[in-house]
Amino acid sequence: MKIICIGRNYADHIAELHNETPAAPVIFLKPDTALLQRGQPFFYPAFSQDIHHELELVLRISKNGRHIEEEFAHTYFDEIGLGIDFTARDVQSQLKAKGLPWELAKGFDGAAPISATFKPVSDFADLANLSFHLEVNGQTRQQGNSGLMLHPFAKILAFVSQYITLKQGDLIFTGTPAGVGPVQIGDQLTGYLEGEKLLEVAVK
Repeated sequence: MKIICIGRNYADHIAELHNETPAAPVIFLKPDTALLQRGQPFFYPAFSQDIHHELELVLRISKNGRHIEEEFAHTYFDEIGLGIDFTARDVQSQLKAKGLPWELAKGFDGAAPISATFKPVSDFADLANLSFHLEVNGQTRQQGNSGLMLHPFAKILAFVSQYITLKQGDLIFTGTPAGVGPVQIGDQLTGYLEGEKLLEVAVK
């Protein structure tokens, strides 16, 4: 199982970090050791003083696929959940300044909490209109909708599968909307998909 992440997929998030808008999806990976499941807490790592939350829609791949065509991409995932792409922003900034990869800032242990529940695709009337949001200590920090993605689900799967074979059980984090920000020890993060609470993470 692998975790494939899409960066810079919402215009408002690109703007808030003063990044350039990419012509193609920006891809990075997290190892399976980054996963947090079943309500496990996130332990703030000693190597960073600026960990940010990034709430994302997450697709679970349901069958193997390579060189997938966009028109058939919807048949390669069957469930949607939520995940947080925890980012060590200070470490990321240092790496970017040197032109180095982001993995140390994105792939550390516990950097990919996912919802305990993933919802069947059949539960949703329109995958291009999925609303989701993140609350930190009961206050809304991020709000997004799949209709605002620069690269929708089908394009993501088609693009990634030209380079990397997708396998059953793989997870794809599809990008974060605006509102990313730092977390502190003691924070409680709660993620909602279409108004339903799916994700809870305590920061310790």
